[in-house]
Order: sequence, then structure tokens, then C-alpha cells
Amino acid sequence: MRVLLTGHDGYLGAVAVPRFLAAGHEVVGLDCGYYRDCRLFGAPPPIPVIDKDLRDVVVDDVRGFDAVVHFGALSNDPVAELDPALTRAINGASSLRLAELAKEAGVRRFLFSSSCSVYGTEGAEARTETSALDPQTEYARSKIASERAIAPLADDRFSPTFLRNATAYGLSPKLRFDLVVNNFVGWAVTTGQIKVMSDGTPWRPLIHADDIATTFLAVLAADRSLVHNEVFNVGRDDANYQVRDIAETVARVIPGCEVVFAGGANPDTRSYRVDFSKLAARLPNLHLRWTVEDGARQLHEALLRRGLTLEEFQGPRFTRIKELQRLRSAGLVDDELRWSRKAQERSLVGARS
Repeated sequence: MRVLLTGHDGYLGAVAVPRFLAAGHEVVGLDCGYYRDCRLFGAPPPIPVIDKDLRDVVVDDVRGFDAVVHFGALSNDPVAELDPALTRAINGASSLRLAELAKEAGVRRFLFSSSCSVYGTEGAEARTETSALDPQTEYARSKIASERAIAPLADDRFSPTFLRNATAYGLSPKLRFDLVVNNFVGWAVTTGQIKVMSDGTPWRPLIHADDIATTFLAVLAADRSLVHNEVFNVGRDDANYQVRDIAETVARVIPGCEVVFAGGANPDTRSYRVDFSKLAARLPNLHLRWTVEDGARQLHEALLRRGLTLEEFQGPRFTRIKELQRLRSAGLVDDELRWSRKAQERSLVGARS
């Protein structure tokens, strides 16, 4: 297929693009480039790129594609809380507009990257796709709003699928340390300690970034009748962890580090276990191969090769909220998170990342 992949230069997009290319798809990326200076290693695949803010997409940008895979968003809770109105505009209204334009342009498949964070707080049982939603953050609310707004567009010509990813982890060329497994590995590599900033009791479902790409590829290849206008939790039933158990798992993988409950953070109201049986039943040939142990080991080895320093780990390059704050402080983006004239004069905008 000819696929438009939004957010191609982000944490998940940077993993998905080479996987989609290897599967034989023709990929065009769309990204506004906030994190173009945040690459951990390697050069990006040489694909055509549309350097554009989601808020500015027009119908010609999506014309001629068989599918849109929509990863692009202000990602994670701290970034979304930076300005809730912007989150609603970018993650919500712009996602709906992208879907409307895709339908107008004749795009037949639309894969929306959602989040298991929509479930919010722990119930007595693992959450299924039909469970009540209890979003605790603006990011989660924006995902729910997008799902509900896009679903009515579905018809015989336009087929959306909504993929609620578990908490991602694992190596990516555009690595993030604001994800729990990655954060713990980063602390272990740079300090010899795994710092848990809470009591460690909240539950998190986990999935490797590569397994997310695998799932999106499988959904794209699936018979339309199996995935049309459906919601799927994306993850593994054996990968629901309490945060303290994630820390202990990482400690077993990385010799010589210790787990420290540092405290000092506000109580985390986000705690949820998730049921992934619908995905497994609907796509029985889908194989999610990564365990947390394997992912932590992969990341540990890569960071040692890279020679990651504590300064890099704690700096802005690999933490999304810090990088956006750096761009703002430097006058490179304005209060609306649009590239400033100063950035344009430095030729930062429009350059291929």
C-alpha cells in the first residue's frame, strides 16, 4: 500500500517506518519536526516527507494514499498538560480533521494510535474494549475524543481502526526516557540505581515499540471485515505489571544496580490492568515477541554502546516535555507551539530530519 504515516519522526514512528518499508509498503512521512534534533543513533530512512503541522494539513496532503497511519500527537501526559487547549486542538480536532480529509481524498483505511491510558484507574478486573473509561489526564481525554469523533465517519468507503496501545518501551532511534521501562534502564546505566518516584503500586500494561509496529502492520493487512471501525487494546496479557515489579525486572537484567524508592512525586492516580484477548482472537497469527526482560536488555546494551551520560539522560533531548520547553525558551516555537520566525531564519523548519 501507499501509506501516509504521521509522526514518522517520533518515538513510535521511527520504529514503524523501517518496518513498513520492509513489509513492502511505500511510506510518506508527515511531521512538524519538534524532535528532529533528538536522534539517538543512525540516519532516518530516505522517504518522502511532508514537513507540516497537523493543524495545517489540507486534502492534497492525503490524496493518493491507500491508508493513513496516524501516530502524530503531542505525546504523553506532561506534554499534554503543558496547554490543554493546544492538546485538544492538535490531538483532538486535528486528528478528526485528518480523518475527514482522508475520507474526502478517497483513503480507504485509517489506523488511529490511541492509548490504554483511557482506562485511567484500576478496577476489579482487567479492562476490555467495552469497559468504562476513566481518563485521568488531558492526553487520555484527547484520545477518547478522537475515537468518538472519527468513528461516525466509517462507511463502505472509509474504514477506521482504533488501536489502544499499552505503555510503550524499547529501543528507538528517537528514544524517550519519559516512559517507565526506558526511564528505569536510563537510571541504571547512568547511576547504577533504578529510581522509583512513587510507592510502586500502580499497574501498567507494557508493549515494545517494535510490537506496536507489528500490530499496525497486521491490522493494515487484515481483512477489512475483521477490523472495520473496531477498537483494540494492543499488548500482551502477560505484560501487566506493577511499577515496582517493572523496576525489579530491569534490575535482574542489569547486573549491579539497585532499586531505590525515592518518593517525592505526587500520588499516581493512573493505574490499570488491561485485557488483550480481543486482539489475539481477531488476529490469531499476530505474534508479539518482546518481553520486558528482552527489551530492557536490548536497551541496556544500546545505551552502553552509545556511552549515555547522566547529563544526556537528564537533559531535554530524550524527554519530550523538556525538549518542547527548550524550544520555547530559545524562542524557536511560540506559545501555540508553532515554529517562530527565528527558527525559520535559522533554517530549522523545512529541513529533513
